[in-house]
Amino acid sequence: MRNFVADQSQEASRPDAVIAVRKATMADLPSLLDLINGYAAGGLMLPRTELEMSESIRDFSVAEAGGRLQACGALHFYTPFSGEVRSLAVNPAAKGQGLGRRLLETLEAEARVFNLHSIFAFTYVSDFFRRLGFVEVERGELPLKAWRDCFRCPKFSSCDEIAVVKYLVPPNRALMHHPAEWQEQAPLPILKR
Repeated sequence: MRNFVADQSQEASRPDAVIAVRKATMADLPSLLDLINGYAAGGLMLPRTELEMSESIRDFSVAEAGGRLQACGALHFYTPFSGEVRSLAVNPAAKGQGLGRRLLETLEAEARVFNLHSIFAFTYVSDFFRRLGFVEVERGELPLKAWRDCFRCPKFSSCDEIAVVKYLVPPNRALMHHPAEWQEQAPLPILKR
């Protein structure tokens, strides 16, 4: 694996660099793998293979600055009403430029286009998500399907990630509009206090 951080130019990390957010393409795979697996090496994300990334490339959006991919994030659908924000990562050399925020706002806008009622994430940086309107919830409130990746995680038996949800539709209204067969899969509107 190439060292993603060392591969960046000084221009790419300038605060005044033009930021472009767009959907990922197959040409982005090497940079996406470097960024995500760099965090995975530190135990902060799940590692991804080229095959996994190829299968889910349409879920990803990327942020470029200085002509280089500097951040990524994915919106993965679980039910007709909920999706997960996954693999949200910013090149350490480009932190503090608002790239993570821009990507999360882009993923939320995409969720709204698809009429999702909520988006959720598992994270170690819950304060970042809270600043953007997410609330902490118990893991059991999320769709069981969301735990699929957890089974291959080395921290499965001692997970320390925090589950967060952002309700795009008020929870009580969302449940009224869910067909009965989907209610059991939708995040519950019980918030941790």
